[in-house]
Amino acid sequence: MKINSETIILDSDPVLRTKSKKVDLPLSAEDQALLEDMLQYVKDSQDDEIAQEQGLQPAVGIAAIQLGIPKQMIAVVVPDEDTVYEAALVNPKIISESVQNAYLENGEGCLSVKEEHPGHVFRHARIKVRGYDLTQQKVVTIKAEGYFAIALQHEIDHLSGILYYDRIDPEEPWKEDAEAEVI
Repeated sequence: MKINSETIILDSDPVLRTKSKKVDLPLSAEDQALLEDMLQYVKDSQDDEIAQEQGLQPAVGIAAIQLGIPKQMIAVVVPDEDTVYEAALVNPKIISESVQNAYLENGEGCLSVKEEHPGHVFRHARIKVRGYDLTQQKVVTIKAEGYFAIALQHEIDHLSGILYYDRIDPEEPWKEDAEAEVI
C-alpha cells in the first residue's frame, strides 16, 4: 500500500476511534506487506528529500488504524543522537510502566490531526512493550524510555481509539509536573 497524505485518515473520521483487532500470527503476506509499508513511510518521512518529493508528512510513528485498517500494528522510528530506535510491532502491549511521567515540552502532534491541540500529554517515562516484531520475526520485549517510550505509547493509544489530545487537561493544558521528565 502506498502511504501518503491522502491515505492517512483524519480525526474527523469516526473510524479512528474504533478499537483495533488482534492480528493472527504468523503474519499473512498482506499484513506483513502493510507493516513493511508503514515502517517505510515513517523512515521516508524523516528524509527531507524523499518527504518533499513524495509529499509525506514528517512522522516518528504510524498505526494501521490511521490508514483505516483496524488491526493492532504500529511502526515507530525515533532517531536519537548516535542511534535510531525502530519497531514494527504486531499486537503490542505495554507490560510494565514507570511511576514517573514524561512529556514533550512543546506538546505532541499526529499525522491524523491537522488542528492544533496545545498542551502537555503526560505519559510514562519508561515502559516495557511486548509484541511480535516484524524485523526480528519473533515476539520481543522492548524496554523504552524518553522520546521512544512516548512515541510507542502514542501509537499504542491509537489501537484503543485514543488520540493524544484526549490526554491533555482541558482546564490546565500546559500544567507541569515537577517530577516528570521533560523532553
